[in-house]
Parts: sequence; C-alpha cells; structure tokens
Amino acid sequence: MKAASFEYSRATSITEACEMLRQDGSDVKLIAGGQSLAPMMAMRLTRPSHLVDINEIGALKFISLDEDGARIGACTRQCVVAKDDALAARVPLLRKALFWVGHVQTRNRGTVGGSLAHADPAAELPLVAQVLGAQIKVRSSTGMRVVNAADFFVGPLTTALEAHECVEDIYWPAWAGRGTGSSFMEVSRRHGDFAIIEACAQVALDADGRCTRASFGLGGGGTIPLAFPRLAERLTGTRLEDDVINEMTQAAAAKLDPGGDLHASAGYRKHLAAVLATRALRAAHAEAQAKT
Repeated sequence: MKAASFEYSRATSITEACEMLRQDGSDVKLIAGGQSLAPMMAMRLTRPSHLVDINEIGALKFISLDEDGARIGACTRQCVVAKDDALAARVPLLRKALFWVGHVQTRNRGTVGGSLAHADPAAELPLVAQVLGAQIKVRSSTGMRVVNAADFFVGPLTTALEAHECVEDIYWPAWAGRGTGSSFMEVSRRHGDFAIIEACAQVALDADGRCTRASFGLGGGGTIPLAFPRLAERLTGTRLEDDVINEMTQAAAAKLDPGGDLHASAGYRKHLAAVLATRALRAAHAEAQAKT
C-alpha cells in the first residue's frame, strides 16, 4: 500500500519544528529515522495531514558524557550510539540493547528519540529507559519540561507527549563503581523481529559480593515496558542467591498482563518472562562479580 497524501515540511531548528507542531496540532507528525512511522503510513494505520522532517536539525544529534551519565540528542542515530565506546563504558545497557534492535539497516536510520516517542511495548530502548530511570526532555513552542521514563510511557504507542511537544534529548543515568554488571536478552521468532518477551537487568556489588543496587524490567508482556523498583529493592543486601532471584522474577512475571496470539499464548509469555528475567539478573550478577 501507499501512504495517504500529506503535506511535507523540513524543519531547520527545534524552534521551527515546535512552531509547526503548534500550528497543526494532532494532525502533524515528526519524522526522523522513519523506521516505525513510514511503514505505519504505508499501511495507512496512521494518516497525518502534515509530515515535519527533523533530520536536518544538528542540535538534536549529539552524545554528551558527564560524571553521572550520558545525554543523547533525540535525532542521534542508533548505530552511532552502538559504536560509541566511551558511551558503552558509561551506560553499557544501551549497546547491549541495540544489538537486538532490528537489523543493521534499521539502526543506521533509526533514532534514539524516535524509538522512545513511538513507544512500542516490545521495543528495546523504552525498556532500558525504564530500568535506568532515564529522563526525557521535551520541548514545545512555550517551553521545556522533563519527564521521567516511569511517567513517559502510558500505553501502546502512547506517551505523555502533548500534541505540540517533541523529544529534545534523553539523559541516561550511569551507575558508579567497578562492581556493576548489566544484561539484555529477548526471545523473538527471528533476530530482528519484535520481541515476544525481553528482559534487562543491572546490578551493583560491594567488595564483599553483596548487592548494593539492582534494577530489572520486562518488555513485550503488557501495554508498556515495565521496571520493578520495589522488587529490585528486595535484592539489596543479598548475595543474589538463586532462590532470591527466582522469587523476585516470579513476582515480576505475575504483574504482567500479556495477550496471546499465534506466536505465543499469554501463559507462555508469563513463563518466558520469569525465565528471561532470571537469566538477565544472573548474567548481570556474573558480570558484576568479574569486575569486583
């Protein structure tokens, strides 16, 4: 199929893009990488009357590191993020997650901000944002505000963005200390397909091998990707023994409300969620132990 007819504009600054959003409201869409929006338009699942291209806005393409984390511009290509060694050392979950995102061609065009704004429940970067507690800066013609990842994703393909707002950049917190490990894994029909279930985890250990901090989450098992901060807190002070991890991951899987389809039943998705979350936490633990 082909997209329905639409007006096309190219914004040269975020101010200009925000003004176009203000003028046209809910009937305008921003396009950067187009890896999600273009197929949806071709299938006429969405029919914007006005498409605003923000690819030429250089101010939205950057990676900036500081002591506490990394700030990434919304239009930064996923392949650029995946290849940045300094960023991978500071926020390793980003590179690990991007390995699972589509294919090389997808990552060459797809953007970090676009993935978050699209808010697919089974997408990798939204799950990392939840687990790390990323902060999304959004801009409009009237000002700027920061939205925590926990409040940003509100439903399938739905975010807290207002019709006149766009993502400007994302801040990804880093965990200090040598004894930190992370892991990302998923199950799909084929590599590059949408995940049936995905899981990621990050843990920090002290010199005695006890957990000082933990975070983990699951995607593909509901309407939004989920982190489980209260369950993760219960891992603190433990040595991440198998029975402790299993108890937390079973509790996390029980919170999911997945649907069933021809690829997997709801029951299978819940079972798989517990298995993958357990494996992700164990892998993160093993990596952290190797660094202590």
